[in-house]
Amino acid sequence: QVQLVESGGGLVQAGGSLRLSCTASRDIFTFNSMGWYRQAPGKERELVARIFGGRGTYYADSVKGRFTISRDSFKNTVYLQMNSLQPDDTAVYYCKAESAREYWGPGTQVTVSS
Repeated sequence: QVQLVESGGGLVQAGGSLRLSCTASRDIFTFNSMGWYRQAPGKERELVARIFGGRGTYYADSVKGRFTISRDSFKNTVYLQMNSLQPDDTAVYYCKAESAREYWGPGTQVTVSS
């Protein structure tokens, strides 16, 4: 069973930065892709950023130019660097890994105060 553990969430003022980490229990290159999703209160979970087995990445329009997804294969970890955070970025952020199955982490709370 694959385990994903997120960390790095917290409370930050608008304009600030946070870096989220997602560490997998196996080699991250065994996954077709890994991604970050978020879910704000009363809203559906949405894709924020995704990184593929090659070098491809995808970003939601709302975070382009502010968020960067990256990975460290030696640490089996995917990161989400979040800059210029805004109150609308407040949500629980989840890590997802996809191969033949999907795996989700438990989530980490990000709160941006105005």
